[in-house]
Amino acid sequence: MAREFNRSDRVADQIQRELAALIQFEVKDPRIGMVTITGVEVSREFEYAKVYFTVLGDNAVREATVKGLTHAAGFLRRELAHRLKLRITPELQFVYDQSIDNAIRISELISTAVASDQATKGK
Repeated sequence: MAREFNRSDRVADQIQRELAALIQFEVKDPRIGMVTITGVEVSREFEYAKVYFTVLGDNAVREATVKGLTHAAGFLRRELAHRLKLRITPELQFVYDQSIDNAIRISELISTAVASDQATKGK
């Protein structure tokens, strides 16, 4: 049976698509580099939207990107209002998505464990 999507899910998906395009083509802040929007969670009343993103780089790049996105939040919200035609356009909160970092760390741990196991069996 197909999963039913409620309105919040549909709005979140649309916000994710629109933000990805806006950040890529419209935002000119040099602090914002290659950003990938990984997900959006919208509150029930559409007042707030948590925007999860990833960016390549170290902690300094991440912090600069958060500052750049936070600085551009007003512009992005205004553009979303024009594109989405919602009665209430959510306030944007940008959160770095650490799931990719966690996956890389787990993959490295598994690789280390496998190499250690193979070295032990080889003796």
